[in-house]
Amino acid sequence: MPIRPPVPQAAGCPPDHQCGDVPPQWHDDDKPHEECGVFGVWNVKDASALTALGLHALQHRGQEATGIVSYDGERFHTHKGLGLVGDVFGDARVMATLPGHRAVGHNRYATTGATLIRNVQPLFADFEFGGLAVAHNGNLTNAETLKRALVRRGCIFQSTTDSEVFIHLIAISLYASVIDRLIDALKQVLGAYSLVVLSRDALIGVRDPLGVRPLILGRIPGETESAPPSWVLASETCALDIVGAEFVRDVEPGEVVIIDNDGVRSVKPFGEQKARFCVFEYIYFARPDSVLDGMPVYEARKRIGIELARESGVEADVIVPVPDSGVPSAMGYAKASGIPFELGIIRNHYVGRTFIEPTDQIRHLGVKLKHSTNRPVLDGKRVVLVDDSIVRGTTSRKIVDMVRAAGAREVHMRISSPPTTHSCFYGIDTPERGKLLAARHDLKEMAELIGVDSLAFISFDGLYRALGHEGRAAAAGRYCDACFTGDYPIALVDYEAAGGDPHSDAA
Repeated sequence: MPIRPPVPQAAGCPPDHQCGDVPPQWHDDDKPHEECGVFGVWNVKDASALTALGLHALQHRGQEATGIVSYDGERFHTHKGLGLVGDVFGDARVMATLPGHRAVGHNRYATTGATLIRNVQPLFADFEFGGLAVAHNGNLTNAETLKRALVRRGCIFQSTTDSEVFIHLIAISLYASVIDRLIDALKQVLGAYSLVVLSRDALIGVRDPLGVRPLILGRIPGETESAPPSWVLASETCALDIVGAEFVRDVEPGEVVIIDNDGVRSVKPFGEQKARFCVFEYIYFARPDSVLDGMPVYEARKRIGIELARESGVEADVIVPVPDSGVPSAMGYAKASGIPFELGIIRNHYVGRTFIEPTDQIRHLGVKLKHSTNRPVLDGKRVVLVDDSIVRGTTSRKIVDMVRAAGAREVHMRISSPPTTHSCFYGIDTPERGKLLAARHDLKEMAELIGVDSLAFISFDGLYRALGHEGRAAAAGRYCDACFTGDYPIALVDYEAAGGDPHSDAA
């Protein structure tokens, strides 16, 4: 992962939050953030319109910027913009500039590179074999090392995102075909990635050798029995429903799926691999209506809540989720505990650009832009708050204060993930380890800092039981859970070369 340099503060951000030029309302400093969502379609009328719909379904994976590249059989067409999918592609005049029966799209949440238009994907370049568009979800852990070598060879980088490394590695490859050039590039990079690539002749999907980041293959039946089907590649299954596609299968770890006029084929240049899928996708990132590796996310989160209640039940009057990601786990917790589930916190889904001057007082009240309390549900009650994670603890403290101000007699917090003790280097934006609450404090100290009467996290055994395993030992080596354990399955080349120690309290 490229070392994060000091960056300008956005108005209204806490002084220690390095967020680049991202407006403060576009992030939550007490949640980790996914990097991107990717989507691609092949052989479909109005391919760009379907891609925009798919990106809309994947909006939760990135809200900073979005882009689409289409191909009409002769020329590639590109449109990118900062903001949400509806803002960038909501104008029919824009969509009219993106003709063709094939397209790729990307939603961006930046972990590397500022939010500038030159960093917005898909990245496009003209090669000797023709145009190529690349949409990348994830993070390369040796991007800076490769970039230095490429610059010495004369490559000129146009962006500050690690994804551009793919473009230059493909450009200098001595292989003849697009697929062979891409595979040549893949064998030089390290990290977590899912790619959707569009050339003149093919739509290509790729997952990294350990399958850390998700990617799925879908199919849209032809309009007649004799008509060829259309194909979809997407980060999550929730993007299939909105375009009328059916789920075919997950792209396998280390697999390169090639879709062209002859159909679908695949190669595995890394051989058979054992997956280390990001377990946080189940806990927080994926949309609840998605299915990951055969497991419905909604069901997984409810089962996590059931396990959490069994492990750390407490006498209470009401179970209240911290919306929205805490809702399914809170439902499971309520079911297992027999305590009523209530919406004691209401989320405002229409928070946009801050329209008032970000004074210290407004910053302090900022959490109320997103959340408000349902006082009749909370007043005089013993409340269990269920949330998915605690990163810095700042938002958790504000939520607890709001609940107490609404009259709660007791406030207990239950977290549907183990404590986040280490930074992620594989495409999730988390603070350096020294700013993670669980890396600096024990359970009692965290409870005091957040202001709750009790605090508990789900155990590893409970988490993996909820995901269908007999416990932590049975799930060993099947997931990437480095943010909880510090067990990094992919070498942190750039970070360690710069003198970083991911296990240091100062990291």
